[in-house]
Amino acid sequence: MTNGATASPTSEIARLINDVLKGGKGLTEESTGKIVQEIAKLFSVKQDEVAILHLSTDGRVLGFLHPFKLKLMGSIPLSTTNSLAVRTVREKRPEMINNFPAQKHPTIFEAVGLDPKKKERDPIQKIISAPLLLDSKPVGVIQISRKGKSLQTVGADFTIRDLTSLMTTAGMLGKCFKK
Repeated sequence: MTNGATASPTSEIARLINDVLKGGKGLTEESTGKIVQEIAKLFSVKQDEVAILHLSTDGRVLGFLHPFKLKLMGSIPLSTTNSLAVRTVREKRPEMINNFPAQKHPTIFEAVGLDPKKKERDPIQKIISAPLLLDSKPVGVIQISRKGKSLQTVGADFTIRDLTSLMTTAGMLGKCFKK
């Protein structure tokens, strides 16, 4: 852009994804980090509130691409019940939950400390989730959450506009996953 104007997060995400596609190497930790930075801006969340998971080649587990720390902590078998990420892959549809603590869900990954400066772990209060698709087949999931002590302290509810933006982002991001 010219005249010192900065690109919108959406156009910057598209540019970064285009660079990944042109590079032919798929998502690297560096490119994923840059994309996540822009996604966090788009949704006004912290980078550790953006999760990108990929489906294993055998289609049996979801593994984390981001947050990077969760990549080392394990994966989510597709046989897991009550997992929003698993449901998103299975049903291939987005979902918005503005009262996540009221939903039965696994909390193992929420217990992992992502910020070394914080002793306490903030649970996910609100979340949106969308499938990453390649040729109409699920290849992963992207989730945006708002973490905090309570529903009241984490900010505004997610909206249909947010879910639509996430679907647009997921549509672009899904192209980065090779078969």
